[in-house]
Amino acid sequence: QVQLVESGGGLVQAGGSLRLSCAASGGFFSSYAMGWFRQAQGKEREFVAAISWNGGLILYEDSVKGRFTISRDNAKSTVYLQMNSLKPEDTAVYYCARSSFGLATMQSSNFGLWGQGTQVTVSS
Repeated sequence: QVQLVESGGGLVQAGGSLRLSCAASGGFFSSYAMGWFRQAQGKEREFVAAISWNGGLILYEDSVKGRFTISRDNAKSTVYLQMNSLKPEDTAVYYCARSSFGLATMQSSNFGLWGQGTQVTVSS
């Protein structure tokens, strides 16, 4: 059974950095786009970033452009989200997801496999 397991969340002060990791096990990884989404308390889940199967196409939500970087290591079946210059409004549960397609996309409906989420809290 394919599983995605996120790690790297935590509490950080505004302006700080965190690196999230998402390790896939039990199935194909390198053929699929991967994405990060987040859900703040009381809000709907939103797209953060996505990367195509070979890293050739990368998409970001506007508010994280220039601060967050998504990357992947297919040999390790792992996708990363480097988050710099964090703001209190970045506070949310961050979810890793595997797309059903190879190209990156922003639509959550294209992602069929989700991790359990990791909490990121940014204090002001």
